[in-house]
Amino acid sequence: MKMQKRKFRIGELARQLQVERFVIRFWEKEFCVKTNRSRGGQRFYDEDDLRLFSRIKELLYFKGFTIAGAKKQLLTQAKAQPETRIIASQRTTITQKEAPTKPDASVDKTIKNLRDENARLSQQIVDLQKHLLKLRELL
Repeated sequence: MKMQKRKFRIGELARQLQVERFVIRFWEKEFCVKTNRSRGGQRFYDEDDLRLFSRIKELLYFKGFTIAGAKKQLLTQAKAQPETRIIASQRTTITQKEAPTKPDASVDKTIKNLRDENARLSQQIVDLQKHLLKLRELL
């Protein structure tokens, strides 16, 4: 018998992370986190999402990263380089060098989501360029 992963609604996830629900929605958008939704559109999160959002909170709230810096850090960790190097401009505070960590499934999920979003945005740029060329011809 296959065991199902525990599912969270946004309110429960927010309580566990001790943040407001709008923060979860904001991080979901900024970090391109694709969530499972019910037919009615309700968000459902699993343990991987909880770990990912916990890591995002840690980077932003406790380690002083900016959104852009946190995205880069998540990507760096996912590549599992033997040495993690962080550029000081990515932080708002300076801390000692941290030991590299092994990426988990939630980081892999975020990387895939970022790549999908990048491909989607690249296609939008190409489409807009085509539209601009057509408009230029009409003028």
